[in-house]
Amino acid sequence: MSGVWVFKNGVVRLVENPGADSLQGSSGRRKVLVHTPSDEVITSYAVLERKLLSLGWERYYDDPDLLQYHKRSTVHLISLPKDFNKFKSMHMYDIVVKNRNLFEVRDT
Repeated sequence: MSGVWVFKNGVVRLVENPGADSLQGSSGRRKVLVHTPSDEVITSYAVLERKLLSLGWERYYDDPDLLQYHKRSTVHLISLPKDFNKFKSMHMYDIVVKNRNLFEVRDT
């Protein structure tokens, strides 16, 4: 994993290939989020929401600029940009980490 660590608004995050397309990793290929039990590529927020709700995640409506999901049994919160075109690999990896063995990020 390569990139630059960025500190902004009190949050540190790893930015992969600064200046490159946000959905591309170090290989230059686009990334996709895959629901591993069904081997289904997540192509929209509607598809993702169905998967998350079936796993016990609940939608939060507090921030109009974000899609947010919380799981009652955990402290985890998934925050995504409203526009699916702004759904980056960092959001995909966040979902993977919070849903072990259920999602993975793949190169296309």
